[in-house]
Amino acid sequence: MNETATTGETAGQAAPAAPVILPLTTSDILEVLAAGLRDFRAAPLYALGVSGVYTAGGWILILLLVQFDLPFLVYPLAAGFALIAPFIAAAFYAISRCLERGESLSWGRIFGSVHDAASSDLGWMALVAGFSLFIWMDIAALLFFGFLGFSSLSARELLEVIFTTPMGLMFLLIGNSVGALIAFAVFSFSVTSYPMLFDRRVDFVTAMITSVKVVVQNKVTMIIWCVTIALLIAVCLLSGLIGLLVILPILGHASWHLYRRAIAPAQGAESA
Repeated sequence: MNETATTGETAGQAAPAAPVILPLTTSDILEVLAAGLRDFRAAPLYALGVSGVYTAGGWILILLLVQFDLPFLVYPLAAGFALIAPFIAAAFYAISRCLERGESLSWGRIFGSVHDAASSDLGWMALVAGFSLFIWMDIAALLFFGFLGFSSLSARELLEVIFTTPMGLMFLLIGNSVGALIAFAVFSFSVTSYPMLFDRRVDFVTAMITSVKVVVQNKVTMIIWCVTIALLIAVCLLSGLIGLLVILPILGHASWHLYRRAIAPAQGAESA
């Protein structure tokens, strides 16, 4: 009798099935961007409110770096902001999910959803993203000191050295190459893990492994998506982060729709 009960308990506590990864095509990229734009237009005030705070935070950090005579970290920090953007995008996931379900929008509902998700393993993913940014900033500083030394340069002098000297150009080439490798690694384990953790009751390791599997099984499509994000982030940098006000919400909403296309719907208890 005890053996039967034990067997029944074991069956009832069976591990949830692994997430099912769906095939993606290049046309999905255009479709999720269109869906992201549609969600942005459906709730522009909420989207601009979130992206406005993120953009203002970027400006404050850049001004602090300039104030403390660390202009060589401005570009790495601005570029590295993309590493933590998926966590900030949780607010856009909440907006898109509400629109998808036909639910009314409010700041309370949006931040309530983000708070609930952050209390689970989404918070651990935020630590992973923060650690990735920290490592990237350390590498950027080491590369700068290795190529250009420890001399204190103003922002104008720094630009002249980087763009007009052989060592500066080499630093620019190698720095961007290393940054691209780090960015793609972070992209691989985070592209669907953040919306998945927001949407389902799964642990962050499962979410990261699933994200990597999505990239591996849809190599061409995901490389195109990564390059698309990089180009849009470049537009944001060239605009002095102003472009983030619109591009960040569209990418955030689009990431939600990409996740919904890349991973089959959750079964039963997996749903948040």
